[in-house]
Amino acid sequence: MQVVNLKSPGGLDQLKLHEVEGPGEPGLGEIRVRLHASSLNFHDYIVVSGKSPTEEGRIPMADGAGVVEAVGKGVTEFAAGDRVVSTFFPHWLEGPARVADFKTVPGDGVDGYAREQVIRPAQWFTHAPEGYTHAEAATLTTAGLTAWRALVVDGGLKAGDTVLTLGTGGVSIFALQLAKAMGATVISTSSSEDKIARLKALGADHTINYREEPEWGKKVQQLTDGRGADHVIEVGGPGTLPQSIDAVAIAGHISLIGVLTGRGGDIPTSKLMAKQARLQGLIVGSRRHQIEMIRALEVIGLKPVIDCSFSLDRIADAFRHQESGKHFGKICLEF
Repeated sequence: MQVVNLKSPGGLDQLKLHEVEGPGEPGLGEIRVRLHASSLNFHDYIVVSGKSPTEEGRIPMADGAGVVEAVGKGVTEFAAGDRVVSTFFPHWLEGPARVADFKTVPGDGVDGYAREQVIRPAQWFTHAPEGYTHAEAATLTTAGLTAWRALVVDGGLKAGDTVLTLGTGGVSIFALQLAKAMGATVISTSSSEDKIARLKALGADHTINYREEPEWGKKVQQLTDGRGADHVIEVGGPGTLPQSIDAVAIAGHISLIGVLTGRGGDIPTSKLMAKQARLQGLIVGSRRHQIEMIRALEVIGLKPVIDCSFSLDRIADAFRHQESGKHFGKICLEF
């Protein structure tokens, strides 16, 4: 089977495709999955680029989707032929957050899904949504579940709320789609007029070009008649958080998801306190969250936005496309 390994010290040129023997037969409580797709996330990028060092020869990619080929003794949830998708935190099955690092995350602390076959405990996967392609299913592990947890699990989104999304990456576009499907008003930002047109086509009620409106927090207040956004999908980090605090409603909810602009910076804490807003960090979600999200997606009929797909041997090109920032939605690997 084909597998991609990352050579030390990392970097896109250090992603190497190899032929290796298959993994054999699944043991007690395990399943063997023929993987067909993965999707790229910023977290995957910081690993393969060497910015977050990992072990020599690590198999990258946190997201994986495919078909169960065989099940081991004791497995009752899956059968051969089932379409499945991986979970981000394999050991966080349900309940409150129990992890604060990436030591158990596939593609980072343990080997991931840039390969054709894998044997893992059955609990590392869930069923994929009915009617999804493998590439579509692969987008759910990280980006889809992050948006779901931010809005639904942590944010308690309800019809009539206002949601602010930043940019056009996978999490933000999933959040736009989920919010609209659940009856919310959505304000979306981008620096590209072409991407703004696509955001409108997806249902964004208002859009802001943040290059033309650097104080976009005030613009959000104007668009909401001074009320602000009930939910902010904050993927930028310290470079955008002050504007997000300006934009959020009194007693609103800011989901701190990304660190695209850096790992630390000044925060206007007095304004956050005065607004009595909730600033909550999160990293993806549990297996139970994923099962509940997939059930909802099947009901509302939401499909992810995929920018493009690359073959496994072009994984470095896929990450270069991600680096360029030209994508809209998810970049996938299909194999």
